[in-house]
Amino acid sequence: MESTAAQPNPARPHTGRRRNEATRQAILDASLRLLGESDGAPVTIDAIARAAGVGKQTVYRWWPSKGAVLLDALTERSALEVPPPDSGSLRTDLRTLMASTFLGAQSSSTAPALRTLVREAAHDPHLAELLRTFTAQRRAAVRAVLERGRQRGELPADADLDLLIDQFYGVFWYRFILGHAPLDDALAERLTDSMLPGR
Repeated sequence: MESTAAQPNPARPHTGRRRNEATRQAILDASLRLLGESDGAPVTIDAIARAAGVGKQTVYRWWPSKGAVLLDALTERSALEVPPPDSGSLRTDLRTLMASTFLGAQSSSTAPALRTLVREAAHDPHLAELLRTFTAQRRAAVRAVLERGRQRGELPADADLDLLIDQFYGVFWYRFILGHAPLDDALAERLTDSMLPGR
């Protein structure tokens, strides 16, 4: 007598994860686009969901709030556009990190959102906290590069890493917000040389 036990289903392509990731990416992209186009108007979960072509509950499936969506979007975009270098040379890594930071912040998909976030954070405590968190994450990436350099002896043991990071981002934000001078490879070269000893 033949066994009546259920036979395993044939293998099917796993499309759900790819589809979910595409939806998630659409939400992140929509949030940055809306933030850049908002001109000071609040960006809501409803607006993000509509722009991404999904329901509001789909957004809440991954993020608890608008701020969480925007932070994730900016963080992910930064990770893609500013990957953490680790070449074994502090000078090379710092210069690479600066150049990619400058270039990434000026991309058409990031610059308007970042400028809006900075402007609106002045009078929106929620966005101010978001900006502080995002800035802390970017500072941590620079600190990791500097820490590796210090461990290799390329920086003095007593080097003030916070002050070095302030120099990096002080120049970046000043030029990014005021636009009085370029953020380019030449600046990355000069700023790197000014921050490191022996120049």
